[in-house]
Amino acid sequence: MYEQSKQGAVDVIRGTDPLNAGHVEFLQERLEQFDGSGQPHVVFDMQSVPLVDSAGLELLLDTQERFRLRGGALKLAAVNPLCREILKVTGVGQRFEIFPDSGSAVGSFVQ
Repeated sequence: MYEQSKQGAVDVIRGTDPLNAGHVEFLQERLEQFDGSGQPHVVFDMQSVPLVDSAGLELLLDTQERFRLRGGALKLAAVNPLCREILKVTGVGQRFEIFPDSGSAVGSFVQ
């Protein structure tokens, strides 16, 4: 399950399901709601996301590119050790700003 909250002008998404082919569609629907709202500033808090696979990595990259083209960003926060290693090994992590917690990621949008 993925939940959304708002911290000022920044949307925060938290999840407890794996970011894999079986769950990526639901998260994609959540992320697409930001497509029509100016510059999307979104933090994806991955603290409780147990795993990410190629479908999840593709969703993250596609979303980051869509947001970037609109002057926004998707930032990652609290990435657990397994997901951090997956991001590192695949090189996908180099394409994102990754923060130790969602508060830091949210704060980075105002700097």
